[in-house]
Parts: sequence; structure tokens; C-alpha cells
Amino acid sequence: MTTENVENYLHGRPYHFLDPDIAAYKERAARLCEKLDAIDPADLDARQAVITELFASHGEHVFMQSPFRCDHGKNITVGEDFLTNYNVTILDIAPVTIGDHCMIGPNTVISTVNHPLTAQGRREKIGLPDPVTIGDDVWIGANCTILPGVTIGDNVVIAAGAVVTKDVPSDRLVAGVPARVLGTLGAAEVYGVAGIAVNAFNTMFQ
Repeated sequence: MTTENVENYLHGRPYHFLDPDIAAYKERAARLCEKLDAIDPADLDARQAVITELFASHGEHVFMQSPFRCDHGKNITVGEDFLTNYNVTILDIAPVTIGDHCMIGPNTVISTVNHPLTAQGRREKIGLPDPVTIGDDVWIGANCTILPGVTIGDNVVIAAGAVVTKDVPSDRLVAGVPARVLGTLGAAEVYGVAGIAVNAFNTMFQ
């Protein structure tokens, strides 16, 4: 493949994903993810060093349970107080930007890469990058999928099992496949899990 294809990949344009130069980015990320997984969970300094090498940037207090997988690593930026549970995957062909105080539940996938709807486009192994942006104070539950191009605002809860296909405004509870807004979250709910659930239930049956 040509340098033009790598430039397309690096700048968010359609690209051929079997290019050996592009595969090298993924191989680097895979090695670092395996290195992270092999470190004692209690050795926070060693884990932090690998995360620093893997990501574009991160804030303080980053806690990631293994296993973790990503496509590139250097397209991931996370803020302060970032937490992932087991088996989170971030397919960061395009940038993934995550704010402060965010939690991601187990088995969640954040994807920034799509493929053509045409059979010929898929035979040509074309990738279509589209970035994902997640604000501050976002909790993504277990087994969620965040699809390419989605922007999630601040103070959002994504219920377990949701598939997020479009943008989510700030201060919302969303759930379902595809995900839809079930309620509004207020700053007054400090430990408001029960209140959130009641509000969501009421919203569903109005």
C-alpha cells in the first residue's frame, strides 16, 4: 500500500485496513495490551506506565481492569479518574475522547470504525473512521456498545446492554437497542439510583 493510505488512516478518511504499515499500529497496541494484562493488578505504578505508553494522554487516577483491548491506543484520550471494568474494547481507528470521572462497565465496546454497505467495498477491506466523544461524569454500564460517530454529553448514564447509535445530550439516562432517552438526571441526585429507576419507569409509561 501507499503512504497515501496511511495518511488516510491517520486523518480519518477511508482506508485499506490490510495495509502492512497500518497493521503495525494494531500490532503495537496488541503487544502493549498483552503487557498490561500480564502485570499484577496490585502493581499500579507498572500498569500506569504501560497505559501512558499506550494512550495519547490521560489524567490522574486511571484504573483499568484486564483484559483491555484497543486498535491503536494513541487515538485514546481520557481525563481524570477514569475506570474500566473487565474486558473493555476500544476500537480507536478514529479519536476516542473521554472526559473526567467516567466509568465503563465490563464487556463494553466503543467503536470508531465502520465498513461499506456494498459488498465490493467490504471485499476491498475498506475502513470508515468516525470519532467518538464522551463527556464528563458518564457511566456506561455492562455489555454496552457505542457506535462510530456518537457524541455523549456530560452526566449521562448508559444502562447495561444498550446500543448507542446516535448522540446523547447531557443529563440523560438512556437504555435499549437502539438506545433511547428514558429520563433526565439532576444534580440533586447524589445517591439517586432508586429515583433514577422510578423516573425512567414513569417516562416509559407516560
